[in-house]
Amino acid sequence: MNNTHRPVLLAEAVTALTSGPLFQIKTGNIDSASTGMLVIDGTFGRGGHTQALLNLLGANARLIAFDKDLEAIATGKQLKDQRLTIVHNSFAKMDQYAELESVDGVLLDLGISSPQIDEAHRGFSFRQNGPLDMRMDTDHGLTAAEWLERETLEEIARVIKVYGEERFAFQIAKAIVARREEGMLPKTTLELASLISSVVRTHEAGQDPATRTFQAIRIFINRELEDLEIGLKAALSLLKPGGRLAVISFHSLEDRIVKQFMQSQSKVELPRGLPVRERDIPQGVLEIVGRVRPSAAEVAENPRARSAIMRVAEKRLQKSE
Repeated sequence: MNNTHRPVLLAEAVTALTSGPLFQIKTGNIDSASTGMLVIDGTFGRGGHTQALLNLLGANARLIAFDKDLEAIATGKQLKDQRLTIVHNSFAKMDQYAELESVDGVLLDLGISSPQIDEAHRGFSFRQNGPLDMRMDTDHGLTAAEWLERETLEEIARVIKVYGEERFAFQIAKAIVARREEGMLPKTTLELASLISSVVRTHEAGQDPATRTFQAIRIFINRELEDLEIGLKAALSLLKPGGRLAVISFHSLEDRIVKQFMQSQSKVELPRGLPVRERDIPQGVLEIVGRVRPSAAEVAENPRARSAIMRVAEKRLQKSE
């Protein structure tokens, strides 16, 4: 296991996922109600949440972990646990696996893992020099460098603005395309970061000028927001009544999607203008359980946790139950 990665909200995520009516946890022991349970960890990473869940699940339970990253998959295969199945794919595809007829819990820990940032050859970091790759699945898709080589100025600007919420998006895109036309397109992370720094004159205190642009390109290259929207719907379709969905996000774009999805599924949409009071609106399929942020102690120990938000929802039990 990779010791450089600290799973964020580890105890809180496991507690949130296993506190629903389908899990009967008593002083760390699982009673008969939890045997044969099926749980999904949609973002294996380096296995911190997966291992913690396995430690709680009974002998007959199963846990299926997804990840697009081949290095994460290699780590997962080191875990010799017959209850664990590792799948090299996006969690957006979870409902395409025949054995997943219904599940008792789904955990999604979004964003990027510490090893991906810290390993320069992956191309995610603007602090270390490496190739401009940024792909989570290095077997598929365009690298960041290949995308910048062929994309239009307008599309590069759009991606940086939409996915990075960068106010200097057009200026950055214009500088990138100008370098490309000169035959000097950045090929490494530090070259791109330096170019961005020459354009972004003002930025948030303590934040590198390249932060938002690197985030934007990474999210776009890996279809992270599209996968999230599809994955949330897949999770809802698979969850048993009483099952829980816990999602940890690290920036506003992700959290907004999660929040709006859970809210939209927590009540039935009625036509506008109906004389219905808020409290009388029919309930949806999800019940929002709550929102959790890391403690001050966790943020002090792991600064990368500071922006994390976990939202938890439970699929409502059917009336007959």
